[in-house]
Amino acid sequence: MTHTYNITGMTCTGCQYKVKGLLEKVPGVTEVDIDLEKGKADISMNEHVATPVLQSALKDYPKYQLTEDMHQHVAATPVSFSDEEDKRTWLQTYKPILLIFGYITVISVLLGGLNGSFNWMKSMTVFMSGFFLIFSLFKMLNLSAFADSYSMYDIVAKKWRGWGYVYAFIELGLGVAYAINFNIVLISIITFVVMTVSIVGVLQSVLNKHRIQCACLGAVFNLPMSTVTIIEDALMIVMSAAMVIAMV
Repeated sequence: MTHTYNITGMTCTGCQYKVKGLLEKVPGVTEVDIDLEKGKADISMNEHVATPVLQSALKDYPKYQLTEDMHQHVAATPVSFSDEEDKRTWLQTYKPILLIFGYITVISVLLGGLNGSFNWMKSMTVFMSGFFLIFSLFKMLNLSAFADSYSMYDIVAKKWRGWGYVYAFIELGLGVAYAINFNIVLISIITFVVMTVSIVGVLQSVLNKHRIQCACLGAVFNLPMSTVTIIEDALMIVMSAAMVIAMV
């Protein structure tokens, strides 16, 4: 994968080769091509390297400042949508996530009404358990690819790629906790915080019309970031808040 970055502070070819040499020493970086006139660097990597890690390689020379070129960075991501994918209908594009939500909803409604009267709290608990367990499963099928995709838009993962790995296990833990009814108030508060942080990056990407892959189902399905992703996160935020309010 190749990403483009802006680098300020370079004034001569000596600066150019100094920065190039420092960046090429960063683990994971395979090639660095610097355009001195434009102040840009195309950095090729065999694995994703976070921007702070690249900047830290220049820490002994504070005049050199490296930042992401957001337009080029998004365009250079390993995710692409082919012409065939572009021609898919909305239903064809989001069929996987709609089916998952459909299955979880049906099971939640059935279990919520087992005792004659509908227990909406039990239904929501089942729904949230199913949501987190299924979505974490897809992420764990290829954790590294999920972490790469997530770091393209999540506000935490952008700064620390490892958050993508942690996030997948947080979802798994939340799913198990809801399944066994472990301290629902605490778990719902954690859900509210985690999903609120998550939705910030989603909103930024959708509003800025960045054409990138939604990492909600890991790297298994090539789903574009859209309002569907916003609704997905917002639903979990609303449900977790409702559960806290109802039980406090």
